[in-house]
Amino acid sequence: GKTMATVQAGTRRRTWLVAGSLGCAWPWVGAQTGKPVRLVVPFTPGGSTDILARALAPKLAAALGQNVIVDNKPGAGGSLGATEVARAEADGQTLLMGHIGTLAVNPSIYPKLGYDPVRSFTAVAWVARVPNVLVVNAQSPLRNLKQFVERAKAMPGQLSYSSGGNGSAAHITFEYLKLTTKTFLLHIPYRGTAPSVTDLIAGQVDATFTGTPAVLPHIKSGRLRALAVSSAQRLAALPDVPTVAESGYPGFSLHALGEIY
Repeated sequence: GKTMATVQAGTRRRTWLVAGSLGCAWPWVGAQTGKPVRLVVPFTPGGSTDILARALAPKLAAALGQNVIVDNKPGAGGSLGATEVARAEADGQTLLMGHIGTLAVNPSIYPKLGYDPVRSFTAVAWVARVPNVLVVNAQSPLRNLKQFVERAKAMPGQLSYSSGGNGSAAHITFEYLKLTTKTFLLHIPYRGTAPSVTDLIAGQVDATFTGTPAVLPHIKSGRLRALAVSSAQRLAALPDVPTVAESGYPGFSLHALGEIY
């Protein structure tokens, strides 16, 4: 586990499973009491964190021999859910799906948090790395990252992108892309990744650059078009989608921020 996620070069995010500061070691006390474990997702349903949590919950339940309940507690870039876990009784019954937003970014952008990313949690496990994918609506004329950047330069401030909220991975990744390419795009923050993707599918925004699990089904169904992936290599699930580096922006791939789960 990890008490705090650390930002690394590259644009993948790592998911950490953490608990409120524990006075006990693994296995949890709860595994002996039979009480259900609450797995707090500090974001709305349908985002990458939620998808990972719901895939993890039944495996935890089988390993512990008890119920594991996924509990979505969105708000303030994940800070509300993280605060609730930090203040929960230190009995191992309340877990947090934490990532770079809750454990690294929020302490930098919110002056007053209800938790300390290092002292408030005990790490349990590193769950996953999740590359981000730049996607546009399938009806968009844009076919690759180069075309997207050229359009952004020709229409400063007229292209918009959605994110799961201020300080989210999509927000940070896109802002770094703007800095790298010297472009200006309009940020439209949402209360979670799922609604931000829904409005992209509906044509209300022009793009998003978010975690693969949240957009992969829509890419496969043809509702979204993937322009580039943030990982160092192409993804097995999207073999025809080039990396940002392959698309002509190697500096972005080497140094950009990504989400860390």
